[in-house]
Amino acid sequence: MSLADITQDAVLKAIAEYDELGQDVFLNTYGFKLARSYTLLYEGREYDSKAICGVAHKYVSDHALNSLDFSGGEATVGRKLRSLDFNVRSPRNPNWAWDELILACDLLARHGWKTLDTSRPEVIELSELLQQLPLHSAEERPPDFRTPASVRLKMANILNWHPSHTTRKTNGGVLDRKIVEAFLGDPERMHAAARSIRAGVLSGELADLPAFEEEETDEEISAPEGRLLVRKHYARERSRKLRTQKIARTRAQGKPIACQACSFDFATAYGDRGSNYIEVHHIVPLHHIGESETRLEDLALLCANCHRMVHVSKPWLTVDQLRSLVEEQRQTQV
Repeated sequence: MSLADITQDAVLKAIAEYDELGQDVFLNTYGFKLARSYTLLYEGREYDSKAICGVAHKYVSDHALNSLDFSGGEATVGRKLRSLDFNVRSPRNPNWAWDELILACDLLARHGWKTLDTSRPEVIELSELLQQLPLHSAEERPPDFRTPASVRLKMANILNWHPSHTTRKTNGGVLDRKIVEAFLGDPERMHAAARSIRAGVLSGELADLPAFEEEETDEEISAPEGRLLVRKHYARERSRKLRTQKIARTRAQGKPIACQACSFDFATAYGDRGSNYIEVHHIVPLHHIGESETRLEDLALLCANCHRMVHVSKPWLTVDQLRSLVEEQRQTQV
C-alpha cells in the first residue's frame, strides 16, 4: 500500500492521535521533523502534514510510513490531503518566538486565562503589534502572518498548559508550557516585560536593534523577559557615550576606575594601555528597560571577565551577588 491509499477517516484518526500525544511526542514517536512548508489546517488547529499522512497509513494498513518512505510537498502530501477535502497551507508561519509568546500570554492572563474571539479589539491590536516585532524577516512571513485567527489559536495552545485546563492537550509546543510556567511563577515580572516590549515596539526603540553573540536559541531563552529586551540591554551597555560619562563621574567622585565585583584595575595591570578601560553593566532589571532614561546610577563598572560571568547563564547575577561569589572563592583559596 502507498500514500494514495489513505482515506479521510484515516487522516482524522491520525489527527486525533496527534492531539492526544501532542506535537513533540507524536513527531518523535514516528520519526518525523517539523513541517517546513506545508501544514494541515483542521478545526482551527495546525498540523505537520507529512507526519499526519505517514501515520494515517497505519489506519489503512498494518504499519505507519516513516519520513524516508515518501516525499512531502505539494505534488504528494498537499495534493493527497486536498483530494480528501482537507485544507493545506503553505508556506508555514514561522514558529512563535519567546517575545511573541510573552505578549500572547500576557493578554491571556489579563483576561482570566480565557481565550478571546478574533473579533475582539484586544486580539486585533495584538495581531497588529506582532506584525511590527523585528523578529522575523519579510521572507519568513506568509500573507496570513500572525492574523487574529493565529493569535487566538496560539492563546488556546498556551491555555492548554494552565493547571485549570482539564481537557486534552492540543498541539501546543514546549515553549507554550514554559511561558505558562513563567507567568505563574513570576507574574509581576512577566507582565512588566510585556509592557516594556509593547512600549518599545510602539515607540520604535526596539526596531532594528542589533543581535549579539550572547543571544541563545528560542529553545534556550537568554532571559525570561525575551530577546528584544536583552538586545536593548546590551545596546545600552555598549553605548560609548554612557561609558565615558560613567567613568568621568566615578573619577570625579574620587573612586578608582576598577571592577566593582573583583576590584581589578586595568591601569594597575597594564599601565597607560589600560588607563580608563572598563566595561559598564546596566543593573536595571530587563523588565524595567524602556520605562525611563538610563541614569549613570543604573550603571556598574565591571572588568570583562566579571561582565561575562554576570551574563554567562540564567538567571543573571547582580553585581552584589557576583562580588560575594568572588569573595567566597578567594576565601577558599586562602
